[in-house]
Amino acid sequence: MSMPELVVTAVKIQGRTKSEVARDYGLSRRWVHELIRRYETEGQAGLEPRSRRPRHSPQATPRKVEDQVVALRKRLTEQGLDAGAETIAAYLARRTPRSQTSSGTPPPSVSTIWRILKRRGFITPQPQKRPHTAWIRFEAVQPNERWQADVTHWHLANGTPVEILNIEDDHSRLSLRRDVRLTTTADDVVASFTRAFTRYGVPASVLTDNAAIFTARPRGDGRVALEIELGKRRVRQDHSRGNHPQTCGKVERFQQTEKKWLTAQDPADTIEGLQRQLDRFGRHYNHVRPHRALKRKTPVEVYAARPKALPHGPSIKPHHRVRYDVIDSAGSITLRHDSRLHHIGLGRLLAGTRVTVLVADLDITVIDRKTGELLRELTLDTTRDYQPRGAKMGPQRPQKRE
Repeated sequence: MSMPELVVTAVKIQGRTKSEVARDYGLSRRWVHELIRRYETEGQAGLEPRSRRPRHSPQATPRKVEDQVVALRKRLTEQGLDAGAETIAAYLARRTPRSQTSSGTPPPSVSTIWRILKRRGFITPQPQKRPHTAWIRFEAVQPNERWQADVTHWHLANGTPVEILNIEDDHSRLSLRRDVRLTTTADDVVASFTRAFTRYGVPASVLTDNAAIFTARPRGDGRVALEIELGKRRVRQDHSRGNHPQTCGKVERFQQTEKKWLTAQDPADTIEGLQRQLDRFGRHYNHVRPHRALKRKTPVEVYAARPKALPHGPSIKPHHRVRYDVIDSAGSITLRHDSRLHHIGLGRLLAGTRVTVLVADLDITVIDRKTGELLRELTLDTTRDYQPRGAKMGPQRPQKRE
């Protein structure tokens, strides 16, 4: 039997006075009178436990402010933008003091906004998720100290697949380039970086994954166009390890935000239309959107706050490598330089010969792997696909070898 039931039994059945019951049970007379009143008006239901929550709270967030938070949440979500509690608080804080909220009061705190969204059904708590404060973040100290670049995929309205090259500043999260193409080639990458150099200056280093348009390192096949261009400008180039996109996490996270925004837009019919959408997104991302990792400042504000880092890498060094090849039926071998494949003619009589190719930048030496005979020396003409047999070729054999 609960305490309220004991009190009612003592008064209504045993006939004891309310003062006596209050004294014996250690209760206030007011509470005993209240229990008896509830029982007489509501019966047994009046003795059930009730919430002690006050009917009115002077500290409660005004209804108009809650409605404003919800409206901002819906508007940001419809536009494909971040709409978390911290983002909403940052948007409200950027307004003038008298118009921060519809009631003229200061904007609510992040925790209050979170509770409003939870109460209105916009947030499902996930206590099992790792909190953001537990992350270890690596960040460049200066703008232009490190740029990150990556290519992501998208589709036009008719389903045509396209590729978007994104370049982002590691320190400020500033989106430097967002270039869409049907297929991104090595020359396209250099063109995008060159435009970024012209507008923002040359960075100290560049971080990419190991895609063929960024590096030839995994294949050991010379240097691609971007590696040569960065080497000329004394820019250090770093790469993530295989199957570890977290190394380029900032540009990867940017692309997630970019695609979320694109999903909320009408699908673009053409590459030009998609490029205009990306340009519009870039202006909002750089100049308007408060960034959580930047203490709710915009990338432009953070990029302009510190002096820019300058390239200080070593001057480009001569590139040496050794290749092993077999002369094909057309009498030539292939060699890749600056992301282009060049054919070096050696003569049909040498078809099937196993050769060693010594490469020192543009100086090429071809040697018979079995006999050690010099077959050809040349300086690669980068303007030509086929390198014809010339005066610097080694001695020719009179007949085809068996």
